[in-house]
Amino acid sequence: MANGKTNVNVRIDTEIKELATQLLGRMGIDQTTAIDMFYRQIIAERRLPFQPAVTQTLDERITEAIWMSNPERVEVNVDDKGNILIDKDKYPDLYDWAVNG
Repeated sequence: MANGKTNVNVRIDTEIKELATQLLGRMGIDQTTAIDMFYRQIIAERRLPFQPAVTQTLDERITEAIWMSNPERVEVNVDDKGNILIDKDKYPDLYDWAVNG
C-alpha cells in the first residue's frame, strides 16, 4: 500500500454533514479520521461495515402494523359475479368496506 495521501471529494446534504460533524466532534473524531476509519473497515471486512436495507414503503409499514396487531381473520366468499358475500350483522365494518370501498 502506498504511503501517500489523496483527497476524496463528495457531495452530501448540508444538514447530514452538520449533524454527523457534531456527533463526531463529541466522540473526539474529525471528518477525515471518520472517513479513514470507514475505508479501513471496508478493507478489513471486505464489505461495507453495515448491512444496507430497503426502506419499507408507507403501504408496507401499514400492512405490517395491521398484521402485527393480529386482527380477526374473516373468510370472505364471493358469488359467481365476483361480489363479496359478508354477514352484515356479524361484520358490519367489513360489510361497509365491501359495499362502499
